[in-house]
Amino acid sequence: MSRPGALVTGSARGIGRGIAVGLAREGYDIAVHYRTSRAAAEATCAELEALGSRAIALEADLTDLDAGTGLVDEARERLGSLSVLVNNVGNYVYTPLAELTLEEWRDVLATNLDATFATCQAVLPIMRAAGGGRIVNIGYAGSQALVGRPDIAPYAIAKTGVVLLTKAIARAEAGNGITANVVAPGVIETSRTKPTSEIPAGRVGRIEEVVGAVLYFFSPDAEYVTGQVLEVAGGWNM
Repeated sequence: MSRPGALVTGSARGIGRGIAVGLAREGYDIAVHYRTSRAAAEATCAELEALGSRAIALEADLTDLDAGTGLVDEARERLGSLSVLVNNVGNYVYTPLAELTLEEWRDVLATNLDATFATCQAVLPIMRAAGGGRIVNIGYAGSQALVGRPDIAPYAIAKTGVVLLTKAIARAEAGNGITANVVAPGVIETSRTKPTSEIPAGRVGRIEEVVGAVLYFFSPDAEYVTGQVLEVAGGWNM
């Protein structure tokens, strides 16, 4: 029996890798996306194959919107199906707004928001033709609060855009059996900065806690859940 296919962007390491492993354990074949980390992507594929999954490593620079479309098409062609998309890729800069360069601004918006749009736009016809599918976009805890964050302005803006894009997809595609949701991590063990004193729970989050939230949206219990944001943040940024 063939297994359903899943594409996880930015899945060579970190949270994306954890999500890919979780999906493999749930019976999915996985397209592991990377931009420069080929060795890490191949190591992740080996781990997924050890779990019984068929895994392929696909390279793409998602700042190129055409590359996003090509990535989705190749994943579907090589896996045979594509019922799950997780948009995890996205660059982050911690720079005071007055020192932010236009290049940094464009890169953060391109990798977080534009890339998410491109892959979603490409996967929706595939999911419609198949009678349904699930999309989870990785956000940022607190992005719905519309609070000015001058040290991470482009990142916060991009992730707020991801939430609004996801909700638009959810409304447009609910009648086609397609759900779209956001998992919004706070400070995680892989985060570049770890302001533990600001977290009500008193600790950083674990990758597996983010993975558990993502997998919920792919479970039978979440078939009627769409357009939602699930924060995994220990009360941070509320």
